[in-house]
Amino acid sequence: MSSIVIKNAAIVTMNAQRDIVEGELWIRDGVIAAIRPGNAQAENPAAPERFPQQDLPIEPSFRADQVIDARGRLIIPGIIQGHIHLCQTLFRGQADDLELLDWLKLRIWPLEGAHDAESLYTSARLGIGEMFRCGTTAIIDMATVHHTESVFQAIVDSGMRALSGKCMMDWGQDVPATLMEKREASIRESVDLLEKWHGKGDGRLRYAFAPRFAVSCSEELLLEVGDQARRHGVMIHTHASENRGEIALVQEERKMRNVSYFDHLGMADENLILAHCIWLDEDELDLIERRRIKVAHCPSCNLKLGSGIAPIPEMRRRNIAVSIGADGAPCNNNLDPFTEMRTAALIQKALHGPTAMPAQQVFELATLGGAAVMGMADRIGSLEVGKRADLAMIDLHKLHCAPLEGADVYAQLVYQARGSDVVLTMVDGQIVYEEGKLTTIDETTLLRDASQAINRVARRAGIVR
Repeated sequence: MSSIVIKNAAIVTMNAQRDIVEGELWIRDGVIAAIRPGNAQAENPAAPERFPQQDLPIEPSFRADQVIDARGRLIIPGIIQGHIHLCQTLFRGQADDLELLDWLKLRIWPLEGAHDAESLYTSARLGIGEMFRCGTTAIIDMATVHHTESVFQAIVDSGMRALSGKCMMDWGQDVPATLMEKREASIRESVDLLEKWHGKGDGRLRYAFAPRFAVSCSEELLLEVGDQARRHGVMIHTHASENRGEIALVQEERKMRNVSYFDHLGMADENLILAHCIWLDEDELDLIERRRIKVAHCPSCNLKLGSGIAPIPEMRRRNIAVSIGADGAPCNNNLDPFTEMRTAALIQKALHGPTAMPAQQVFELATLGGAAVMGMADRIGSLEVGKRADLAMIDLHKLHCAPLEGADVYAQLVYQARGSDVVLTMVDGQIVYEEGKLTTIDETTLLRDASQAINRVARRAGIVR
């Protein structure tokens, strides 16, 4: 049995009452065992205070193996990134100032197709390390077509919590031969990966089928994906309605808009995660609400690619589950969730006025919203007794946050904080980043590997750099 107590903390619980507790947080075997107000002594974990609910049973003789002093710092639920491509982190700076379909066809697809197993492992570690430094503890990831086990291995080795799956592509114009699959082979490999990796890393890695989008998947493939996902009880993660050109292609080929098409195929339910959802009509919004489809909002990516602004306030009015994600590094170009929160708030205010997307609501999307979209709201997303110990510690005693007196904590986190203000990140009770140092990833080796890998992959892709 391992245990940690974080004392003298300001704990932003994100529980139903949105309590902010000044006190202690106890962790036992990766689970939050107690949250207590005041300065109860670490050597007396059986103190009578109970907040905000009954603690898990703690024996009087129970002692903490590690005590962390969080004086002057915030403890927040770990940030959950709702849409990421770890396979693309290596391509940061390789595909700028392009619209979506050109970005894919001219740069990203050739680069993805040129990955080898080692370069993909490096790309995944690079993304995970950056996100750990910024307080991210869980991700919804879409790998590329080949070498998916490299991404899974990086997730397990690092300690990240992830919903991830092999990208599936068996259709479409201008898809390079290095990514084009046969439908039967794509399904077979996906199921094999699910059976081998689902639940690995002490349950932190969960599998999701990941057909890229309707433009690159045959109808037969999508029908089989829906059937397999239901058979295995797992989620489906894909893209939809990101770009007007993409929507036009789907309408031309399938005679329907994206969400309506997925509904027609029987895929539209609470286990479907759609990234982007910018250009939706009223019927599609109704479908997402009625079928309880989940949405991943990627504000910075959508701005950088000139794709548009998703109707998030309307989705929240309809109680649609929405998460926030950075998307891939080459369409962002960073994976800082604090940047995404700030951007998510500001772009809606430009359209709907300054009261749209208030800071607390945005922070909810990055924590509770991400947990709901992952299908893990009972395990992560808030700091409550019985939930997994996924959390981050924030130091706001910086010039860009001062003065702190009288400021709303959610406004501080959304409008002022940066990823660089994170001083500790923990997943399942394991410290993966602390005071400037990753604990599960060797940064010096990783930076060397990244430089070598991008040169190798770019040459193989025939891209002049």
